[in-house]
Amino acid sequence: MELKEFMYELPRLLVAAVPAAERAGARLMILDRKNGGIRHSGFAAVGEFLHAGDLLVLNDTRVFPARLRGLKGSGGQAELLLVEPFPHWPNLWITLIESAKKPKVGTRIAFAGGGEAEIIGDMQHGRYGVKFNCAGDFNEWLEKSGETPLPPYVESQRLGREFDRERYQTVYARASGAVAAPTAGFHFTPELLECLRCRGIETAFLTLHVGPGTFQPVRDEKVENHRMDGEWYSLSADTAEKINRTKARGGRIVAVGSTSTRTLEWIAERKGRIEADSGIARLFIVPGFSFRVVDGLITNFHLPGSTPLVMVAAFAGLEFTRRAYDEAIRENYRFYSYGDAMLIL
Repeated sequence: MELKEFMYELPRLLVAAVPAAERAGARLMILDRKNGGIRHSGFAAVGEFLHAGDLLVLNDTRVFPARLRGLKGSGGQAELLLVEPFPHWPNLWITLIESAKKPKVGTRIAFAGGGEAEIIGDMQHGRYGVKFNCAGDFNEWLEKSGETPLPPYVESQRLGREFDRERYQTVYARASGAVAAPTAGFHFTPELLECLRCRGIETAFLTLHVGPGTFQPVRDEKVENHRMDGEWYSLSADTAEKINRTKARGGRIVAVGSTSTRTLEWIAERKGRIEADSGIARLFIVPGFSFRVVDGLITNFHLPGSTPLVMVAAFAGLEFTRRAYDEAIRENYRFYSYGDAMLIL
């Protein structure tokens, strides 16, 4: 398929630069794949469109303060994004670095709050091996020195650093390790989750540490040629049992977000069924993909030419997705990470 099929024009005013006042206050578009119908509601009413016996599968990854800003020995500025720690090597990370000039191995970067980094290896494609040196515990230092790596269209200065750290997380975030949030889960509150449980709608959790590759645009004109970066995931025996039990009794598996969807379908592709598993997921879902696990999807409205948008088109159908996005623009839905939501059944 050609990349241009997944492009659209979005009025700038519809980009959600700040979150809604209340998490569950977002709007909700409901897509019915059986009859092609589109309905409109509020996210707080999402339970009205689900059935007792359905299972929501949510990604409980937690965004850590992965962005650091410092000065090189030359005086030039450098921005670092911590992607993944090297196993068994304390304070050594795979890191993306932005600076005016291409960083060199041996370059040292100092941070205002103390501590420094040294580039010890060039891993190509903008990634470097970086060794951090700081006084005391590294994770405590990172909490003080790092920033939440927000998308570029979010107006962080209007909100404040502490607000970002709380609001750019799901309320059920637990396992630290993501550089971006699984944003479809932003709309849930503890009260809404409890309301769903009272309706007989269960929840289960998996972990996929969202990396920068999830939000990298598709750059190849032939969409199928795009390759996803690997992301670490884990699915417990308890969650696997809930999923298999739900399927056996005829309930629906409703994935919350593209990350939950990719994790479930990756495991099913490899194992032939859902079972406890962990490792690195690399699945890129494109139209024509056969979904083995997911029966429903909760997702936000995604950037043009992005891998989550391609995945939505695979699940809902390309023409239906285009029609839904056209209607969302006409109806002034809010787009992207802090925007409104879509339920596809």
